[in-house]
Amino acid sequence: MLLRYALAAAGFALPLLAGAADYRSTAEPATVLYDAPSARAKPMFVYGREVPLETLVTVEGWTKVRDMQGAIGWVATKGLAEKRMLVVRAAAADVRGAPEDGAAAVFRAEQGVLLELAEPATSATATATPGWVKVRHRDGQTGYVRVAQVYGL
Repeated sequence: MLLRYALAAAGFALPLLAGAADYRSTAEPATVLYDAPSARAKPMFVYGREVPLETLVTVEGWTKVRDMQGAIGWVATKGLAEKRMLVVRAAAADVRGAPEDGAAAVFRAEQGVLLELAEPATSATATATPGWVKVRHRDGQTGYVRVAQVYGL
């Protein structure tokens, strides 16, 4: 722990200290989660396309990830996309026309539905609409959903 603080004081970027998680989505129709960073390692699970995964570390073409259920393993980095997807983790989430509880619902997304992050949550938007994020459904509808109802941020 002391080394971590010394490195941070020296100006090295340490994502664990920053507290911000990094997420990427699977790019392939079948992305395999392995127990080690090798195609010869034991396959643990196969994800479909556009599944959000928290990235923990990247090493020589492999990225260690954590999924929504907490499973940790390795995927080939080339199988991850920059496109940010979110998955509804609540039983259902009302996607609203404005980032407020009283706004009209644009559509309702059931648990497990994938939504594209339409606007990255920058510090300016987070201050203007705390607790909300703008999303897009694959049919083109956009709106705002409560951050607590989705995984991938």
